[in-house]
Amino acid sequence: MARKFLYIFTVLIVIVIAGAFAYAIWGTELIKLAMIPRAAFIAEPRQPAAAYRRAEMWLARPDKPGNPALWLPPGYAPANDTRAAVFFIHPTSFLNRSRWNAPLDDAEANARAELFLRGQASAFNAVGAIWAPRYRQATFGAFLTTQDNAAKALDLAYGDVAAAFDAFVAQAGDRPIILAGHSQGALHLLRLLREKIAGTPLQKRIVAAYVVGWPVSRSVDLPKLGLPECRSADQGGCIQSWESFAEPAEPSLVLDTYNASRGSDGTPRRGTPMICTNPLTGTPDATAPATANLGTLVPSADLSSATIVAGQVPARCDSRGLLLIGDPPKLGGYVLPGNNYHVYDYSLFWANVRADAARRLAVFAK
Repeated sequence: MARKFLYIFTVLIVIVIAGAFAYAIWGTELIKLAMIPRAAFIAEPRQPAAAYRRAEMWLARPDKPGNPALWLPPGYAPANDTRAAVFFIHPTSFLNRSRWNAPLDDAEANARAELFLRGQASAFNAVGAIWAPRYRQATFGAFLTTQDNAAKALDLAYGDVAAAFDAFVAQAGDRPIILAGHSQGALHLLRLLREKIAGTPLQKRIVAAYVVGWPVSRSVDLPKLGLPECRSADQGGCIQSWESFAEPAEPSLVLDTYNASRGSDGTPRRGTPMICTNPLTGTPDATAPATANLGTLVPSADLSSATIVAGQVPARCDSRGLLLIGDPPKLGGYVLPGNNYHVYDYSLFWANVRADAARRLAVFAK
């Protein structure tokens, strides 16, 4: 499994290198030309929750053979702890511009999604059974345009996530719940918190929500999400969020998009403070040295395995709400423009996220 993990990881490296190279030379317009679909949006029926009773609708769930979320690096043993139920929403893995939403059976997109589960969702497999749905995710190009088709594509994707969540709740029993997502998955998680959790009995069952790789406004998002920001390392029932940049950071693309968007309450995000949780401390707006990093998930030089390397990556929240990680770490040779370590938001702090989830569950259980 480790070899397969690194094989797919290599493919993703090539994709991101090509994108970053093209961006550096020709700018965002070429990226948009290459990635935004020209086809019309195809309206498809929404998935009912009953569809997610079938194992094939999930990339990971407790009874699924070959569950990619159970992957572990050397030195880590399965915990076999099922006290909590984990709902994980994977990031964008569909890069095709032939359509606005990924087919559920797209082999390439599903292979990339499984990669993300190994590198991201695996951080939670010590605290509970992980459920990660397949969903008709919006293609990457949907995030590069303000076309109505993009909004429709994201709405269709969220419909699948919402249906999967209803099925998850029905099958997870009364266990405490951990919610996690990344990038597009974090965007859908924000809406899920607002529409399915805030003000409901489920709100009291949430151990923590990891809304990672998508900006969350303290003033125009948080009040509508039903949970407070995590203010201490041993707090339960709270939200964490961060976006990772090496230095010097050039986050204009992220900040421009943030400032042009509206929050969960419908008002502009422009100028509002972003949540920045330091995953090394589990607290907001904090600074921590590399010695506090319990382990970054790093591929070996020959890409034959993935290992945990401790004490190499520091982290500090800056005044803009970005998480800065110092000099660019060597994690395979690719980052997004502006020293954006978006793809690595979880793997930079894999062991700390793992410890954070266990600590918050222990406190929550008491």
